[in-house]
Amino acid sequence: MKKLKELLPGLLFCAAIAVPSYFLGLALPVVGGPVFAILIGMVLALILKKRDALSRGVTFTSKKVLQLAVVLLGFGMNLSAIAKVGAQSLPIILSTISISLIVAFLLCKALRIPSRIATLIGVGSSICGGSAIAATAPVIGADDEEVAQSISVIFLFNIIAALLFPTLGGLLGLSDTGFGLFAGTAVNDTSSVTAAATAWDGLHPGANTLDAATIVKLTRTLAIIPITLVLALWRTKKEKSAARVSLRKIFPFFILFFVLAAVVTTVFSLPASVTGPLKEASKFFIVMAMAAIGFNTDLVKLIKTGGKPILLGLCCWGAITGVSLAMQHMLGIW
Repeated sequence: MKKLKELLPGLLFCAAIAVPSYFLGLALPVVGGPVFAILIGMVLALILKKRDALSRGVTFTSKKVLQLAVVLLGFGMNLSAIAKVGAQSLPIILSTISISLIVAFLLCKALRIPSRIATLIGVGSSICGGSAIAATAPVIGADDEEVAQSISVIFLFNIIAALLFPTLGGLLGLSDTGFGLFAGTAVNDTSSVTAAATAWDGLHPGANTLDAATIVKLTRTLAIIPITLVLALWRTKKEKSAARVSLRKIFPFFILFFVLAAVVTTVFSLPASVTGPLKEASKFFIVMAMAAIGFNTDLVKLIKTGGKPILLGLCCWGAITGVSLAMQHMLGIW
């Protein structure tokens, strides 16, 4: 009870930010609730001077509530359905993920960007934006400022992609199937994939690319599992070589619960009436965690150090876009 009393003010504070942010995200999906929450959190951090009573609950939200959100995300994954529909997109997905991670690794060295920020931007660009960053951050030990900076970079290119890609796809002469693959593989975040596909459907009545793009995006999301596990093993090996570190403290067991949730959904064919509320709870908890992360972020420092991460995000996004289109052309889908 004592611990709960210490955590409660910060938890309620983050929830109070999350509620309007969540609904703003529904109204403006191209921006998304997590971005609104980070921005509100940053502004409040500048205004509120006395925040000792909030600190423990805010920190708990940015760590543990974030992990809970990732676990609940697994209930939105019916592995058999995704495998059946997403198989066609697999070569393109693997190519775009690979190129993004390679670009992030090379530019991390060339531009001397902190490795954790480069990892978060590379993973966020290649897999599923904010959700991938949320899953990866605890695994690599990223702090709140690194998470906020990475989310901000991903947000910038989400907006550009959602606004630009429907017109670009039309100029390139993409088919409806081709644009579904393009949106699903080259747009970072699920909400922006939805926005881009919806815009395409509006320009091409009867196209129905939204369902196809969403399935491709969900197939991409599954890459969270192997990538976070590999990063966890790499970090474990690195830290154990430096000192004696407990595997239990480093290894991201919440990712195993994420996998378990996806397996349960698949094996028992859980209906939408069950998985729907869990998926919405996951989205809300991510928004809540982003409010905490924004509140713990130094906005001035974020702006001063933002140039190189934005350049990295641009290069990852450009490489993914080019490879997605090139692979479609090679496979004869375009």
